[in-house]
Amino acid sequence: MFSKNLRYYRLREGISKKELAHRAGLSPQASSNYENDKRRPDIAIIRKIAQALNRSIADFLYERDQSLLFQHGSFRRNSFLTKAQQDLVREAVEEYFSRFFSIVEVLGGEVLPPTPVCHTLEFSLSDEENARHLRQCLRLSEEGPVGNLIQLLENKGILVYLHDGDRQFSCLGGTINGRPYVVLNKNMHAERMRSTLVQKLVDLMFVWPSDMPDKEQERRATAISGAFLFPKDDVRRELGLHRKGISKDMEAVCQEYGISKLLLARRARTCGVISVSAERAFCTHASSWGWEDERARAHEREEATLFRQLVFRAVSEDEISVSKGAELLRMPVSVLIRSCHFPLRGVSHVTSVMDSRSCICKHLLSININTRRICSLQQITIVNPC
Repeated sequence: MFSKNLRYYRLREGISKKELAHRAGLSPQASSNYENDKRRPDIAIIRKIAQALNRSIADFLYERDQSLLFQHGSFRRNSFLTKAQQDLVREAVEEYFSRFFSIVEVLGGEVLPPTPVCHTLEFSLSDEENARHLRQCLRLSEEGPVGNLIQLLENKGILVYLHDGDRQFSCLGGTINGRPYVVLNKNMHAERMRSTLVQKLVDLMFVWPSDMPDKEQERRATAISGAFLFPKDDVRRELGLHRKGISKDMEAVCQEYGISKLLLARRARTCGVISVSAERAFCTHASSWGWEDERARAHEREEATLFRQLVFRAVSEDEISVSKGAELLRMPVSVLIRSCHFPLRGVSHVTSVMDSRSCICKHLLSININTRRICSLQQITIVNPC
């Protein structure tokens, strides 16, 4: 899979094939052939390419699972991403989930929840009804705040990847061997991430009318997302039947439901709690409220944790080495050891300093480090990884 790795790291570097050829001292034709899998370079050329892209040789030699069939959805119509930026997102998705499914193969496919069936919900003309059906599909109550959405979807068999991409990118959806995935921009603020995630979930789960224009489908998905996160009955209970406008006390409601003030205002107007003019007035003066200031946001950004949990489990159960786990998670070995939320391998509970020292030595040996050259057993600093 050298060609796929080359394409991914070139796009990640943000350069063209021609520029890569110039940096690595290759001909443009050779660079194109390597990326199109028409030729395989020798180790000397791989070293030049790795240096040109500021990567290690191992990054290009990593074997991907060729049995994975990716079907990527389309980007939103209002996306301003260039073709190269869109290609980078797709390549990043395939690189990430190739690592993800390698650990699934080690542990066995049963570690994942059953694959959910997409496009099964019938579309209704009522956004409130569609939101209610989506909650029922996920086995949630019809009212009340929804907790951690990413963990919810991972527990329902929908894979989530947070991509560190251009700020113009918001989301993308698709399937991997029939299993749905959603990729989000990890740099979005927490409230927008939640709203965008539900919009993409709506795209995945509903059967849309074939004659509905894409722009209208996006508008309806946005409306359903708002009704899902802040149901109509909740709006009236939390805000009252009628308000003159949006006031500062409503920040507590935003925090409780994990929504932005703009979404709260839109839902209040949609449910008849405030007038259209009141919503417009709020939007006009919203910046003075500090809604654009990340520090003013009380809701914590959600994280995708399933991949990390599976790797930690595989390391803990001696299914893979510490060094392999660090390679899969793209983190230093020392960080992986400190980050594990379970006892070190072979130790059910660290009960003494000597137990800890011997356990650490075992980890160092597993990654081929000569412990004699590092320090003596008595000099090792004990760090409880739990």
